[in-house]
Amino acid sequence: MSLLPYALARPFLFGLDAETAHELTLNGLARVQGTPLQWAYCSGMVDDPVTLAGLRFPNRVGLAAGLDKNARCIDAFGAMGFGFVEVGTVTPLAQPGNPKPRMFRLPQAQALINRLGFNNDGLDAFIANVQKSSFRAQGRILGLNIGKNASTPMERATDDYLLGLSGVYPHADYVTVNISSPNTRNLRALQSDEALDGLLGAIAARREALAQQTGRRVPLFVKIAPDLDDAQIAAIASALQRHGMDGVVATNTTVAREAVQGLPHAEEAGGLSGAPVLAASNRVIRTLRKALGPGFPIIGVGGVLSGADAVSKIEAGADVVQIYTGLIYRGPALVRQAALAIRKLR
Repeated sequence: MSLLPYALARPFLFGLDAETAHELTLNGLARVQGTPLQWAYCSGMVDDPVTLAGLRFPNRVGLAAGLDKNARCIDAFGAMGFGFVEVGTVTPLAQPGNPKPRMFRLPQAQALINRLGFNNDGLDAFIANVQKSSFRAQGRILGLNIGKNASTPMERATDDYLLGLSGVYPHADYVTVNISSPNTRNLRALQSDEALDGLLGAIAARREALAQQTGRRVPLFVKIAPDLDDAQIAAIASALQRHGMDGVVATNTTVAREAVQGLPHAEEAGGLSGAPVLAASNRVIRTLRKALGPGFPIIGVGGVLSGADAVSKIEAGADVVQIYTGLIYRGPALVRQAALAIRKLR
């Protein structure tokens, strides 16, 4: 169990600029993972296995993509008790992302706004970091999340996703196709009917070729936005099934601001995460479950800051959940709390 209560570290971290605190934390985790110092934040993993898309998840609480974009701290997050970890989003080429400042806390709402813009060190560095991790060897599940470079024209977006898929395929338990970040210009247009059909058709064909080459079929998930109406969700659900996708991640951050109106930083551009996105995310999960039926895997993410929040996602129709902003506000203890709360549902 953790030797260092997060409540002691949080005031220091929250006294720093949000992105500075984020990078300081990741640098620290990268340095101490796999050493005796990881006992400062480690926790025993809750045993609550579930099988999705042919994969055995040791428990139903995972780390959401976006927190560890360069896959530097996979083993550190594993030590916090996550049953699965998703890292990225990675793009084929390194890119700096959007200009700073680009990450803002809204403590009154237990929320964050970020417009980082897929800042990452590129595919080669990402894969090298993944290969250093022992997480998969421990029997846990690693998801690798891919996206497009900001400089790639939208008409060539599929090329970037195919490059990403080919690169990460040998190293992933599952691959997530991120078409829902609000921080890459026009990216969400890929969720529209024609664009989505073209992208998923090309990705499915590449997956088949890679499966034949490697003798291993890696499940594909698609990450969607919370800002979709019922008709859009139904169209996406149909496309996922039509193209043989194995699951869906619901949801990314929201561009809506109704829940945080009047708060400092509320009008900053970017994606809002944390408590205010819980209801919107759960609405998308419920609508997806109705459209997809009982057997299609759904990873629920958005607004999990307590065990009750995690349970609400399962009750909405998710099979497993992911945490990002909740980890910043609640610390590593949230992982065990959420996993135990979900296990009680059995």
